[in-house]
Amino acid sequence: MSDPLIEAALAAQQRAYVPYSRFRVGAALRTVEGMVIAGCNVENAAYPQGACAEAGAISAMVLAGGTRIAEAVVVGDSAAPCTPCGGCRQRLREFAVPGMRVRMVDGTGRVLLSATLEELLPHSFGPDHLPG
Repeated sequence: MSDPLIEAALAAQQRAYVPYSRFRVGAALRTVEGMVIAGCNVENAAYPQGACAEAGAISAMVLAGGTRIAEAVVVGDSAAPCTPCGGCRQRLREFAVPGMRVRMVDGTGRVLLSATLEELLPHSFGPDHLPG
């Protein structure tokens, strides 16, 4: 059975620009509007200037008019689950619907770990904490 979200993450991973770490990451988001948006990590010789796959996907989602993330998939170049880094967990939190699921898959698309964003980022701070 085909899963468009996993397929998009795997395809994005192949486009990653990783001349330094050689660790390719792909991410794909399904928005509440039904769009599937992907991103890949992009490294830079000045290491802190690189961009994570999740950050790229979120930027592309906003540009495409997406407003909320219903589900995410992340794939990395390892046998262990490639979980979003702390910064990306917070980036996802900004747009996540309650109970948003994040699936971490291997290079074949096999799910290694599935967790809610709340499990990955408990007691998080988000837009709902700010007056508005």
